[in-house]
Amino acid sequence: MHTLPPCPQCQSTYTYEDGSGQYACPDCGHEWPVQAEAVEAGRVWRDASGNILQDGDTVTVIKDLKPKGSGGVIKQGTKVKNIRLVDADHDIDCKIDGFGAMSLKSEFVRKA
Repeated sequence: MHTLPPCPQCQSTYTYEDGSGQYACPDCGHEWPVQAEAVEAGRVWRDASGNILQDGDTVTVIKDLKPKGSGGVIKQGTKVKNIRLVDADHDIDCKIDGFGAMSLKSEFVRKA
C-alpha cells in the first residue's frame, strides 16, 4: 500500500491527492506538487542490461532503429557519446553522427 507524504508545513499525516497533480493538507490548507516528491526521490535510469546510466556516459545501440521522419537507420553497434538523461518518454538526449540531435529510449542501448 502506498502511503502519502506528510505535509511539509505542519507535518500532518492526513494529506491527500486532489486529482489535479497536487497534494493537499486538510489541516493547514497547504498544497504542493506531486512531482516534487518524485524529483526528491531521484530517478535511476538503466540500460537494456540493467546497468545504471549517468549523464556523459557512452552507450551502444543494441538494435537497428528507424527514427520517425528520417530516411536512414541507426545501425546496431552505433556508439553514442556524451548522453544526457531526461525525465520524458525517451530517456536519453544525444547527438548521433550523420543524424544530429536525437532522443532514445534507454531500453535500446547498452552502456559501453
